Amino acid sequence: MTRQELTNIIFTKKSVLCVGLDSELSKIPAHIRDNNSPEDAVFEFNKAIIDATLPFTVAYKPNLAFYEAMGLPGMSALYRTVAYIRSLNEPAFVIADAKRADIGNTSRLYATAFLGNGTTSPNFDAITVAPYMGIDSVSPFLGFEGKWAILLALTSNPGANDFQMIQNADGQLFEKVLQQSKTWGSEENLMYVVGATRAEMLKKVRSIVPNHFLLIPGVGTQGGDMNEVLKNGWNNSGGLLINASRSIIFASAGNDFALAAKAEAQKMQKEMEDFINQNI
Repeated sequence: MTRQELTNIIFTKKSVLCVGLDSELSKIPAHIRDNNSPEDAVFEFNKAIIDATLPFTVAYKPNLAFYEAMGLPGMSALYRTVAYIRSLNEPAFVIADAKRADIGNTSRLYATAFLGNGTTSPNFDAITVAPYMGIDSVSPFLGFEGKWAILLALTSNPGANDFQMIQNADGQLFEKVLQQSKTWGSEENLMYVVGATRAEMLKKVRSIVPNHFLLIPGVGTQGGDMNEVLKNGWNNSGGLLINASRSIIFASAGNDFALAAKAEAQKMQKEMEDFINQNI
């Protein structure tokens, strides 16, 4: 999906919502787990969530850990989920939350595994990538037309302070990551992860990468303020994908889980729509 195609979806739906498919088997409603194999339970849960939330959603982000931990059944459920999204008439941006990066040759294979042609891979639009090993570990993910690398820049976990906030003569380390990495790709194939609980830092991020898309996790269960994120992160292309996972997909553990997910997604989209209408 190109930048323009993603922007078109944002302005058509008046939404920057990304739904995280952190579909942990033990948290899936019991009536689905009891009546299906583990693979089918995850897939049927995902399918119901997607059907319920797609009218309000721009992107979906399966977190690979929840699928890899299940072995082959989990990976099969992941492949089926991505294939299902691709089968729908309404397009959606699909992110592999995998946080990969390694020496160049290994990164090339990671990139092919997630961003390939759909025959031997799930054919995601984007993959999250760690920057620590530098350009040769990231550049293989930037060589696929219409695909994106989403680089970890400023995360919201407590341990982020261990390295990302280190101060030196050039500023904090996350600023160096942004300054250096923005030369590796372009606004057409490189996004950044910035945690919603770091909303006060978004102005600083935007001063360095004013036009890049930002993936913002941490709204919802983690307590990030969506209005602050919108206010400080919005740009002329929208420029944001705001992720919510557990607060949507596990809004209910009962038979009404899909309806509850729909209501939560619609609530977030309405807040986004109000902001967008005031800023276009």
